[in-house]
Amino acid sequence: MLPFLCLLAAVLLLLLFARRFRDDRRRFGNGVLLGLCTVLVFAGSFLVLDRFHRPVAQAVAGATGVAAVAGATAVAGALMANGIRMVRAEGGRPANLLSPLAGLAVLAALALAVVAARTEHGPLRAAATAALLVAGYVGFLFLCFVGYAVLYQRVTARRPVDFVVVLGAGLADGSTVPPLLASRLQKALTLYRRQAAQGRPPTLVVSGGKGSDERVSEAEAMADYLMARGVPGTHILQESASTNTGENVAFSRELMERIRPGYRCAIVTNDFHSLRAAILARRAGVPGEAHGAPTAAYYRPSATLREFVAVLAAYPLTNLAVCAVLAAAGVRAGRSG
Repeated sequence: MLPFLCLLAAVLLLLLFARRFRDDRRRFGNGVLLGLCTVLVFAGSFLVLDRFHRPVAQAVAGATGVAAVAGATAVAGALMANGIRMVRAEGGRPANLLSPLAGLAVLAALALAVVAARTEHGPLRAAATAALLVAGYVGFLFLCFVGYAVLYQRVTARRPVDFVVVLGAGLADGSTVPPLLASRLQKALTLYRRQAAQGRPPTLVVSGGKGSDERVSEAEAMADYLMARGVPGTHILQESASTNTGENVAFSRELMERIRPGYRCAIVTNDFHSLRAAILARRAGVPGEAHGAPTAAYYRPSATLREFVAVLAAYPLTNLAVCAVLAAAGVRAGRSG
């Protein structure tokens, strides 16, 4: 009965995911639904295998456990190696330390699993079990985030738009467009030229204020970059008051609403940032999907972790409540074990 219930629940979740995805794909909850569906499919399939071929199921469980430990160890090593490269290439800012910290967290989770399974000390086992459940929840959400971000980028609508909004990033030497921002602008140029070839050039909205260490606003630097590549100045709008992604989206919305009520837009950022930008656009009531520009491979792990932390922070009550319930369940299970 239990295998059937798992597979039935997976089908229902998949149908719910399909409906929500059709209505608005800019929801992190869509990724969580897809993740839960995947877990239930594997659980149901394993239970069916266990019922009819128990020796095979035991072998699969053992192989899965070994693969999980080996994979987690390899991921931890790769993250720490990436952290070293990030510090060498980008400096030792706290944001660049996320990769090695995540690698250490993975190793800590493996250690907690060993402690929870082997220790005879009740309070220690309870604490380890609670921490392991919370870590498992965060790890599950991270996999949902990464998987859904990839899916979102693959299926972003390519319909004609009235505006292409380019989200700003820090300037090099106070006035120069760096490679990260240049990749966004090149993506925006691709969208612009595609529509211009059809006789419907969109207006490019370059969004970004002036940082304390910058001589010009990000919007001005981006506008200069685009005009140097053949975009008429009359096809560019500058939004130069924003200081973060939320303000980029909100202030650009105000510009677009004034010029063309009922508009549609595309939002251009980097691939690691596209899902969160889409989530923020949905919250701000902006009718448009996010398009991701390519990012240097060494930069992507740390940037993805940073985006994941920001998405977690956007749902504080839900995540704190789930973590509290899991911690309490872990303490109880650890004490009874």
